[in-house]
Amino acid sequence: MSRPTNRADQPADRAVGAEYRELLDTGAVHVWQGSSAGLLDPADAALLSDEELLVVRRRSQEAGTRYAGAHAALRRILARYLGTPPEAIRFGRRPCPRCEHPEHGRPRVSAPDTGLDFNLSRSGPHWIVAVTAGRQVGIDLEDARSLDVDGSAELMMSRAELRHLRGQSTEAGRTAAFFRCWTRKEAVVKASGVGILTDLRALDVQPAREGPVSVRHEEPTGPTDWIVQDVPAAPHLFAALAREAGSTGPVVVRHDDASGRAPAVPEGAVST
Repeated sequence: MSRPTNRADQPADRAVGAEYRELLDTGAVHVWQGSSAGLLDPADAALLSDEELLVVRRRSQEAGTRYAGAHAALRRILARYLGTPPEAIRFGRRPCPRCEHPEHGRPRVSAPDTGLDFNLSRSGPHWIVAVTAGRQVGIDLEDARSLDVDGSAELMMSRAELRHLRGQSTEAGRTAAFFRCWTRKEAVVKASGVGILTDLRALDVQPAREGPVSVRHEEPTGPTDWIVQDVPAAPHLFAALAREAGSTGPVVVRHDDASGRAPAVPEGAVST
C-alpha cells in the first residue's frame, strides 16, 4: 500500500482549460512525444530561462540544440494546461525523498501555483513528456541503438530478470527484454525522485509480463507502490510510465497539432 503523498505544497488547483480539467476529472496521464530539430530554433531559445540558456551554451552544438528543443516543447505543452505563456513558467525541485535536499529532488512547476505533475525524458533528439494532476508520475525513453545490452544487463537487472533475458531466443527478443526492464526501472525511480542512486538490481519490474504491473519501491517519503506500463514509441525507441498505485485514469497519447510534424505513434488511450 502506498503512503499518502505529501501535497501540502500543492495549492487548490485553479484549472484554466479543458485539458487540465480532463486530468482532474478523469485522473488521466497524458503522454506527449516528439523530437528536436537539427538546428537551434530561435523560437525555442526565446522560451527558455537564463538558466536553461546557460545549459545550452555549455554543451556541444548538437547536445545544446536537443536540450533546447525538448525543454521548449515541455514549456509549450505545460502552457496548454496552465493557461500561461510558455516563457512565464518557472521550474524548481521538490525535496529529495532521501536527504530532503531541495536542489536534487523531482522537478516541479514553481510558478504559476499548480498541482500539475510532469516528467520529461530524452534520448538523442527524441523526447517524451508525461503530465497528470495531483499524483507523482515518471517516464523514461531509450533508443535501443545507443546501449550495449550484454554489457549493461548484469549492472541493472535482478536474477529473475536476467533469467528472462537469457531465455530469449533471438537478439531482438533480448533487446526488447532489456529495454523493457531499463525503461520501467527508470520510470519508477524518476517518479519517486531518487533517480539512479537506487540499486536497480533490487527493483524487479517483471519483464515477462506485458503490464501494467505493480512494482514496490520504498523511499523514506512518498509512495511505496507503483503502476508501471510500457508506452508506444517510434521504431527503435522504448518507453515506460510509472504512476502511483491507486491511479485508475487512462493513459492517453496526445499530439500537438500546431507542431506540423507527423505523429510517430497513434493518438488515443493506451490499454491499462
